Amino acid sequence: MSAMRVRVTEVVRETADAHSLVLEPIEGSFDYLPGQFLTVRIPSAEDSVARCYSLCSSPYCEEPARITVKRTAGGYGSNWLVDNAVEGTVLEVLRPSGAFTPRSLDADVLLLAAGSGITPVMSILKSCLRAGSGRVTLVYANRDEQSVIFWDELVRLTKEHPDRLTVSHWLESVQGLPTEAGLRALTAPYRDRQAFLCGPGPFMDLASAVLDGLGVESITVERFTSLTGDPFQSVEVDESGPAGTVEVELDGETRTFRWPRENALLDVLLAAGLDAPFSCREGACSACACVLVSGEVDLAHNEVLDAQDLADGLILACQARPKTDEVKVTYEAS
Repeated sequence: MSAMRVRVTEVVRETADAHSLVLEPIEGSFDYLPGQFLTVRIPSAEDSVARCYSLCSSPYCEEPARITVKRTAGGYGSNWLVDNAVEGTVLEVLRPSGAFTPRSLDADVLLLAAGSGITPVMSILKSCLRAGSGRVTLVYANRDEQSVIFWDELVRLTKEHPDRLTVSHWLESVQGLPTEAGLRALTAPYRDRQAFLCGPGPFMDLASAVLDGLGVESITVERFTSLTGDPFQSVEVDESGPAGTVEVELDGETRTFRWPRENALLDVLLAAGLDAPFSCREGACSACACVLVSGEVDLAHNEVLDAQDLADGLILACQARPKTDEVKVTYEAS
């Protein structure tokens, strides 16, 4: 199934309030793409909560998987992990997911990050340098020099790739908060590149406006959001009410199931024992996206699929309920 257990093999203190957890699968292994994230189950007095943390490691650098967690005020998940995760701690996670990943590692890219937003950006940066041929420019904003996560690693990579990697730091202690004019000056020379943005909301809004104003055609954004539910919790499938049927193509096999109209497609597939991908189960991450081949569905909630995605037949399995008696979907083309 999508959930698996991993063991923390090392805790790296990146800054005063950010720790990296080096992870080793206890059984099997998992593949991931640069910029993807893990959904982690975190114990609590009310059973458990789930939080998503980006992988800062690269699948191309022959290094173990690693997530970076930055303590946030009032953040239960981040504080629990920073305070309690030690070498040997076992965590339950969902398979890596997310669409914050470049189409090609050979293209020139522009990366903008602030604070812990560097985590998925670092994965992309290292992957491009190791497995690609393009040039990489990073603009990284922080409060001060002591807050810069991966400072030493960025210095090392800049020295190793002086012709391909350019890093510009924006320090609030020196330059004040990022400004439209300042970001425009730093990013204008790279307006023809694919851009990736990750960081706090105000920084993302400002950076997006600057890049839009420069005419940047490809802007990919990753926003950190807290889950309101527990995606690890199994959902009971109602076998007594009205239902249709769904034919599903997944992992090279095609199977047909009864689909109760009150249940989301993902719940039906998981209850049937299929290893259907998912992460948030809230319609906010696209990890469960599949393609509607025939029939019609309703999406209860959708924060990630745009009009073109929907026109192309993409649906969210965690939010889809049948409108027609027969539905066909495939994960092979998603």
